Amino acid sequence: MAKMINKTLVLTYIYLLIYVLLSSGVILYNKWVLSPKYFNFPLPITLTMIHMGFSGFVAFLLIRVFKVVSPVKMTFEIYVTCVVPISAFFASSLWFGNTAYLHISVAFIQMLKALMPVATFIMAIVCGTDNARCDVFMNMLLVSVGVVISSYGEINFNIIGTVYQVMGIFAEALRLVLTQVLLQKKGLTLNPVTSLYYIAPCSFVFLSLPWYVLEKPNIEVSQIQFNFWIFFSNALCALALNFSIFLVIGRTGAVTMRVAGVLKDWILIALSTVIFPESTITGLNIIGYGIALCGVVMYNYIKIKDVKATQPITDSLPDRITKDWKEKRSSDGESPRGGVELNDEEAPLITSSRLSHIGRTQLGSHTAVGSNVQMRLRQTHMLSHFSGENVFLSLLEPNIF
Repeated sequence: MAKMINKTLVLTYIYLLIYVLLSSGVILYNKWVLSPKYFNFPLPITLTMIHMGFSGFVAFLLIRVFKVVSPVKMTFEIYVTCVVPISAFFASSLWFGNTAYLHISVAFIQMLKALMPVATFIMAIVCGTDNARCDVFMNMLLVSVGVVISSYGEINFNIIGTVYQVMGIFAEALRLVLTQVLLQKKGLTLNPVTSLYYIAPCSFVFLSLPWYVLEKPNIEVSQIQFNFWIFFSNALCALALNFSIFLVIGRTGAVTMRVAGVLKDWILIALSTVIFPESTITGLNIIGYGIALCGVVMYNYIKIKDVKATQPITDSLPDRITKDWKEKRSSDGESPRGGVELNDEEAPLITSSRLSHIGRTQLGSHTAVGSNVQMRLRQTHMLSHFSGENVFLSLLEPNIF
């Protein structure tokens, strides 16, 4: 039993490490490719379209050719009213976010991303999916003050890059709220592969419009280098990030992902200053980001408390199993362990397979509700860290912490 737990724990930490490395790697790789000082491919829309085309192609192979994943029941009405608007804002968020790499540093971009909860909260109030609350408003104010201080301390502050990044954040926030309003009302749930299958091609089409106007003329008149292996590996990393998040969510909870996300942010900020020497972090940057992070963590705590408050107050599953086991042994005229009373600490000795079987048998109709609440709690509090990294998994759960 101990070996099984240790093996599971090791796998969980391996998946978390893979997620942190891939998440940081994709951002740094995009910056390196787009920056005129390095690979010099200053075409963010083109790069995003490559990601969309590659991801959609892989999803098509998995669903239609190899039939690894079953497609969802998608009607024309659902596609037009739900997938199309969501894809438009998703494409916009990636376009704006990648364009910001041309003007501001990776470290400053990560600091600006602390505004994601603020943007989502505002969009949720505007769309009527959330109510204005004083405690949440104060946290959002704290986050905003922190970002302003961090921006004030930015040595290489660029208004164009900052505006692009903020626009990308609000586009992503609106996409998340639209996902909640549109897809949930239709009862449609998309896993990572089906999200790629439906969203990526539509986003590719939306991106082709600004690409034709803004980047196609530059490609024709300038000497832009195109290295197949560079772009293939870049798109492959973005795709691998999606699946790594899928693996991590299945093995961890909200708190673990929150810690991993914060760790990833700090690692990314530190690495970016090493890989890109022109990125300079000031003390005011760190102070401002720290203040914003405190606001985000407090907001996480409030949202987790809200979710727990909606759950019915019942005995935990191990307690119910122990209680029923005792009653059954008593009715049979037996005493556990030869007359020794079983205490609560001994309850976990029931095997995991037996626990799963008893849980399914006793919880009955409550299983779906409980699993939905747990999955919502897991996914809701991690998605803002995935924004701008070509992550489709957030389509599974539109709420954000």
